[in-house]
Amino acid sequence: MTTRDHTALGLTALGLAALPLAIHAQPSTDDQASATVELNPMVVTAALAPRTADQSLSSVTVIDEPALRRQDPSSITEVLRGQAGVDVTTQGNFGKQSSVFIRGTGSNANVLMIDGIRLRSATTGAASWEFLNPRMFERAELVRGPRGSLFGADAVGGVIQLFTPEGQEGDPQPRFSVGGGSFETQRYSASLSGAEGGTRYHFAASRFDTEGAPVRRDGDDKGYDNTAGLVRLSHTLVGGSEVGMLALRGRGSTEFDASGPAEDDFVQQVAAVYAETPVTDTWTSRVTLSEARDERDSLAPTYSSLFETRTRTAEWKNTLAMGRHEVVFGAEYSEDDLGDSQTSGLAFDEESRDNLAVFAQGLLDFQPLTTQLSLRHDDNQAFGEELTGSLALGYELDEYHVARASYGTAFRAPTFNELYFPFVGSSNPDLDAESSETFELGIRGQYDAWFWDLVAYQTEVDELIALDASFRPVNVDEARIHGAELSAGAELHGWTLAAAFTYTDPKDRDTGNQLARRATQSLRLDLDRELGDWSLGASWMAQNHRYNDSANQQRLPGYGIVDLRAGWDFAPMWSARLTVDNLLDKEYATARGSDFDPVTFEAIPFDYINAGRAAFVSVHFGR
Repeated sequence: MTTRDHTALGLTALGLAALPLAIHAQPSTDDQASATVELNPMVVTAALAPRTADQSLSSVTVIDEPALRRQDPSSITEVLRGQAGVDVTTQGNFGKQSSVFIRGTGSNANVLMIDGIRLRSATTGAASWEFLNPRMFERAELVRGPRGSLFGADAVGGVIQLFTPEGQEGDPQPRFSVGGGSFETQRYSASLSGAEGGTRYHFAASRFDTEGAPVRRDGDDKGYDNTAGLVRLSHTLVGGSEVGMLALRGRGSTEFDASGPAEDDFVQQVAAVYAETPVTDTWTSRVTLSEARDERDSLAPTYSSLFETRTRTAEWKNTLAMGRHEVVFGAEYSEDDLGDSQTSGLAFDEESRDNLAVFAQGLLDFQPLTTQLSLRHDDNQAFGEELTGSLALGYELDEYHVARASYGTAFRAPTFNELYFPFVGSSNPDLDAESSETFELGIRGQYDAWFWDLVAYQTEVDELIALDASFRPVNVDEARIHGAELSAGAELHGWTLAAAFTYTDPKDRDTGNQLARRATQSLRLDLDRELGDWSLGASWMAQNHRYNDSANQQRLPGYGIVDLRAGWDFAPMWSARLTVDNLLDKEYATARGSDFDPVTFEAIPFDYINAGRAAFVSVHFGR
């Protein structure tokens, strides 16, 4: 971006900061009270217990079902990109490799949960965000800041949890949609949801298929398809106990660039059963057994590989309610297993590891002061013991403003690739886990129809895992990340506004260089308007430049994109939607690759470009 672009970002951020401060708290009307519920939502990820956003003592963003319906995204990364503290890089659109950075930490230093079940690749340590079908979910909670004391390894930058729908009381509710558009894209989905006699159910299926777009200039289209299914059931027994199950599976293929035809066949799957019972009037106990799978079978001109990683987990969680105070404690056992994973016919030296953890958290309310204190101990077969903790303090300045301060530690576990990758000199079984500590100060204003949240933080990471001169992973680097985030929202007279500005300074302390592929400034604005049977909306997302490499020699320019959307409720239960992504047809890249010249033995860099303007039309039935 140019100096003018940076100035525009800064002025817009300043305007966002000033706008909420100028708002006067007005007496509640019915509309405003309804808006307050949406603008101060209940979240569970921040503290393992339900808390409103202002009570969570956390930096949290909630993307609810109405927002997902309005934006009608083709991928989860579309709604994550540009949210406060979140940066997304991709190697093209439509199922191409994507990384999600939270507060400047790596994609394998944050956690993805689906209904409380962690999903990731044990070999890379990162989630395959590009294969998540947004039509399987109704809500997302983005919690920024360390959560190692609650979720264990890798919750350094934060946690993103996706929630699937569950049935509600009343008649069965069917839904279906059909749509298509640019790049020969077709989308189909259907679901049935309801509850009767203490049993809640939700069944869903979805299909996405596209010829895709080129991922490099003058390249061929790279296709993608994804078929997903979901079953969620629960039953409430006499006495208040509840049992339930979840099964979510996505399967498909994606073409990628590898100097010739190349394709990944993938499976993403989570499954769980649980039982929850009230032991006493104040003590609730829950046991969950789950399995998560990340499978990828790659075929390219020069190599083939198969990775089938599984994580099996048994968790016992207890909640004690003691008046205004609450205590959460429990234990967790998990096992990572590579299964039949192979790469070029070579086997990993170790193909499984287990982890045993105990944790406890106190949520103490001494109005106007609230305290959250948590501690967790992990004992891992591969890298030993880790102790993490956090302390958060909140103080109600008045009826509308809450100030907070927190300190937390976390760690990132070495991955199977870093420890045991089966090529000579490419792994290191003696690696230690990365460790981090974070300080955070924030203040939130919560009004009848508006809110704003401002936070500043600093994270220091020790024993950072990086590649040495021979491309072997070693514990050598240290990183310091400091930044600030401003988010705001409003729901008033048919208008819905969401805004987020992020400043991040992720630096390698040894070299002073910016960490690779992280932008330092981003701004996102979402504006929607209800007009009777019609709705109109737009999103603007802008980021400054980033460097593709740790040496900061490969600079990727900043960019700004505009998306438009419209909806029409043309009959009872029926609606149509139109979305136009990248309205101005901007060519931009957030990652760079390279080809190998067999004559000069030099690397020839190229940009992974994102798709240009794309339009999609869909028809929907159901509430």
